[in-house]
Amino acid sequence: MSASGGTKAIVAALLANVGIAVTKFIAFLLTGSSSMLAESIHSVADSGNQGLLLLGGKRAKREATPQHPFGYGRERYVYAFIVSIVLFTVGGLFALYEAYHKWHEGGGIDEYKAVPVVVLVVAIIMESFSFRTAIVESNHVRGNQSWVKFVRRAKAPELPVVLLEDLGALVGLVFALFGVSMTLITGNGVWDALGTAMIGVLLVTIAVILAIETKSLLLGEGADEHDVAAIEKAVAEGPEVERIIHMKTLYLGPEELMVAAKIGVPPCDNVEKLARDINAVEDRIRAAVPLARVIYLEPDVYNPAAAGRADAARSEAGTDEVSGRAGG
Repeated sequence: MSASGGTKAIVAALLANVGIAVTKFIAFLLTGSSSMLAESIHSVADSGNQGLLLLGGKRAKREATPQHPFGYGRERYVYAFIVSIVLFTVGGLFALYEAYHKWHEGGGIDEYKAVPVVVLVVAIIMESFSFRTAIVESNHVRGNQSWVKFVRRAKAPELPVVLLEDLGALVGLVFALFGVSMTLITGNGVWDALGTAMIGVLLVTIAVILAIETKSLLLGEGADEHDVAAIEKAVAEGPEVERIIHMKTLYLGPEELMVAAKIGVPPCDNVEKLARDINAVEDRIRAAVPLARVIYLEPDVYNPAAAGRADAARSEAGTDEVSGRAGG
């Protein structure tokens, strides 16, 4: 995923949310609408979240150290996970808290009745431009994936986070407009509280989705099936390798993949030739999957009997694991 594309989408969302937050808060001060207050806090939270994503992207570029020999690329996942926590607490839970109080206190909108409607309509327009930027930048890297698969499978967290935040912001604005409009029509503040509660449930839902996806990235994800197949083909297509005994992949960051494999090679007494052969295999892997920047290949002589025993042991362990989950 393009880091520059993600940064462009983040900056567009940040600028939109700062402007929207100010106008929403002014509308809240003038009208006392709980929907406007919830939306104000939502925009403030989103602005802070975009700042966190930019900070995470900057810190992830630090050079590797002896203590962190694989670099800091996964720090982008840490900040994306923090974003989900902020969205859950500052956005979602605050909106639900405000809805609870508004529901019991009641009260309509008695002054500046046109202000919240105008502010919300303008905010919808501004947020739509931000959402459009996120869609355009995502389409550069999404390929033929559905939007659901893109959000679930993307290794760079910024664009999926901005997409979900902008989508949540647009839907939340519609909920706020519904609550405010019905309050103005009926004079009953319960509608305002209902709109606020809808915003809270929406934000909590989006925050949970983001937390689940970023948690998976934090734990460590391997390459997708397409890249695994490309790596296997690159390893096996030359004369240097008889077969892949086993292989594992792991994303060290959104733009750096580690490949570790034990490969069966023909018997060889020439160490220099073996080293050249391994280098040739590494070059093919990098040509096939450019993100495969850290590669560890262990040459071995393939023993079918030993491999069969290892496969049986792994199969038995997998069966036991499944049985344990089913029993639990």
